[in-house]
Amino acid sequence: MSSQAPLAAERLARHVVETRYEDLPAVAIERAKTFILDTLGVGVAGLRAPFAAELLALASRWGSGSDATAWGHRVKLPASSAALVNGFQIHNSEFDCVHEPAVVHAMTVPQACALAFAERAGGVSGRDLILALALGVDIAAGLGVAARSGLRFFRPATAGAFGAVAALARLAGFDTERLINGWGIVYGQIGGTMQSHVEGKPLLPMQIGFCARAALDAIDLASAGLEGPRDLFEGKYGYFRLFEGDWDLEPLYRELGARWLVAELSHKPFPTGRAAHGGLDGILQLKARHGFDARDVESVLVIGPPLISELVGRPDRPDPPINYARLCMAFVGAIALQRGTVLLEDFTPERLRDPTLHALAARIRMVVDGNPDPNALNPQRVEIALTGGARHAVDLPAVLGSPANPLSREQHLAKFRACWRHAGLKPDNGERLIALVDGLETLESTDTLIAALAP
Repeated sequence: MSSQAPLAAERLARHVVETRYEDLPAVAIERAKTFILDTLGVGVAGLRAPFAAELLALASRWGSGSDATAWGHRVKLPASSAALVNGFQIHNSEFDCVHEPAVVHAMTVPQACALAFAERAGGVSGRDLILALALGVDIAAGLGVAARSGLRFFRPATAGAFGAVAALARLAGFDTERLINGWGIVYGQIGGTMQSHVEGKPLLPMQIGFCARAALDAIDLASAGLEGPRDLFEGKYGYFRLFEGDWDLEPLYRELGARWLVAELSHKPFPTGRAAHGGLDGILQLKARHGFDARDVESVLVIGPPLISELVGRPDRPDPPINYARLCMAFVGAIALQRGTVLLEDFTPERLRDPTLHALAARIRMVVDGNPDPNALNPQRVEIALTGGARHAVDLPAVLGSPANPLSREQHLAKFRACWRHAGLKPDNGERLIALVDGLETLESTDTLIAALAP
């Protein structure tokens, strides 16, 4: 037995358990703080999305307890229910950050869980939160980077659950054996497929919430002594065989502790699927460069990898559900042509039915470029033909918001403040939260963050 290579769970668990805050490079700490604030912003904005109020009402009836705060509300819930609500709110506007090569919203499930766990525990230090979430992103995005097959299950939820258990295990002080048990237990609970994405159903962000709740429950069960399977990643019925199909963990192993995936997260400048951001970036660049108006546009062509078309190449509908519209390149591209940006306020019932938008959407189509990587989101190209005969094009090796083309601090904060306003929360609390996250490594207790999230 001793001559065999360690199991994947053992190798990954050692990284989570043995890493210290001092091992984090400055760029990982700064990017973690950036995306902690970004996730809080999109999480509170999500309280205005469809089914958010109904979910909160239901969660308030699913057992007693006041462990943790539902972000942006005065309501307190059992910690696992708070993780469910907050996970749903973070993802329901399609505005949360993503690790592009992994195709994983790697902060979403871990942060929804971590603050609920911390609040129930009476608070944790800011340094502990930064480290836990950086490690959670390493696991969630690392599993996505290791995948070599296209999406079948909803990877942001499934891989995110393992990242969440890693983050919570670090906050709980687990050793490697207990962490492996936690992973095995969450593996028995996770789920969520791409079918909700295809149909544009609000169950898609709910799958994030389900996996957030499962992660917190797994930590509690592991703390109580329940054991789970050990070979849960590469075993005969392990995660990679059943959920992904093809994988390679060796590159991830070689870079553990040297390559911090939290430093590779991409912002979403617009509340749409990340796969639509290349088309939007290209449209807006060409519009700014050449000064044309929406009525001047004859056609728009968005050329990119197969995954782009699969995720957002759906046909426009005259009265689309909001979750469908957010993931429709033609519809969000029409908004960008008309408004010059895409905002949270663009997904009201009136806007969703606007005939002028749908007329513009009919001029936008997508073409697959033959990229052989089933998980590639880039590069992309946008070509626009104008009614007068002019043609303009732009190549996009790195889309706005990516590490190679990042948002400025001013753009990052403008997005956060827009989310805060959309939620209807007090501006002073938003500014306080910005200051708290800026100094997060010096914060004694995350309870101070939670207080700023309450209305």
